Amino acid sequence: MDCQNPGKSRRRRGGRGTRDEGRDVRLSKSLSYALRHGACKMGFRMSSDGFIFVDELLSHQHFSSFSLEDVERVVATNDKQRFKLQNHPESGRVQIRANQGHSVQVEDLELRPVVSDDPDCPQEAVHGSYMMHWASIRSQGLSRMTRTHIHLAPGLPGEGRVISGMRGNCDLAVYIDVPKALSDGIKFYWSENGVLLTPGGADGLLSPRYFSRAQRLKPSQCELELQ
Repeated sequence: MDCQNPGKSRRRRGGRGTRDEGRDVRLSKSLSYALRHGACKMGFRMSSDGFIFVDELLSHQHFSSFSLEDVERVVATNDKQRFKLQNHPESGRVQIRANQGHSVQVEDLELRPVVSDDPDCPQEAVHGSYMMHWASIRSQGLSRMTRTHIHLAPGLPGEGRVISGMRGNCDLAVYIDVPKALSDGIKFYWSENGVLLTPGGADGLLSPRYFSRAQRLKPSQCELELQ
């Protein structure tokens, strides 16, 4: 410690902590891209259930400044539980995957189908978006766009078991009548981290007919007209 200027020492420690946090954010974003979208482009071999071996990941130039301990820390501290680490059942090598959010097709993400008579089937699920898109969403529905699923949450962030499923800065919440959609053959799945996923209909859209309500969240909550 610099006894003549203790504030100087504190600033140094604080700066280092900020740099460490920034480094973890960079790693988290890089993992998200590689595991959800860019594995093939980056030359990684992804298993049918979406896993990549961590040692192969770290040997890539994009991840060469990180260690296994860095990856383990980012996975453990990610507030939305975006990733899963496990040992390969045969080789024991550590592997990682994203729990959801893929634009690449993954055959077996261990998603749990939602059925209407399941106690875990929510009566409503919410999709977070932004008011700038409301006119399009209200007329056309929700689109999975380039991803394989539309992401929904069983409630707003901070409500009970809700961990992930929508961004914290969303200012629009669109509520879905899940039993109604299920009765029309729309499929829903639970991911490992509690995100409700649906591919929508054959056109990749979740029709406005399944909207039960919509709210503007910011600057203050208010109900929106569906028609």
